[in-house]
Amino acid sequence: MATAGRPSYSRQVNRAPPAAVLLLLASAFLPNPAIADDTMRCGTRIVSVGDGKDRVRSLCGEPTSVAFVGTIGRRSYPDYDPYDYPYFGPAWVELPVEVWTYNFGSTKLLRKLRFVGDELVEIRTDGHGY
Repeated sequence: MATAGRPSYSRQVNRAPPAAVLLLLASAFLPNPAIADDTMRCGTRIVSVGDGKDRVRSLCGEPTSVAFVGTIGRRSYPDYDPYDYPYFGPAWVELPVEVWTYNFGSTKLLRKLRFVGDELVEIRTDGHGY
């Protein structure tokens, strides 16, 4: 209802349904088990994918177990060559694949670290420790 000299304004508020908002918030804070971890905390120190075996061993200590899985063949020269130099040497090298298991106790999950050569390529969680 408009009074003399004042225009009438209608206020329209677009509200999202409460269920949709709750679902959005819940999906944002729930962990996604399909996503692999790329870091692991060892006390106050952090190791991440790309670190070497010596760095992981110095920050986290000796693993509970080490399993030799096999070997994997990789190119020994990079795919990119900005100067197009010829490469003389082996085209393929065999790199060992190891899985290190860290057991941080029965209240925490086991952590399995996969190394290809000297490089940490994957960090996974397994069941509860012992």
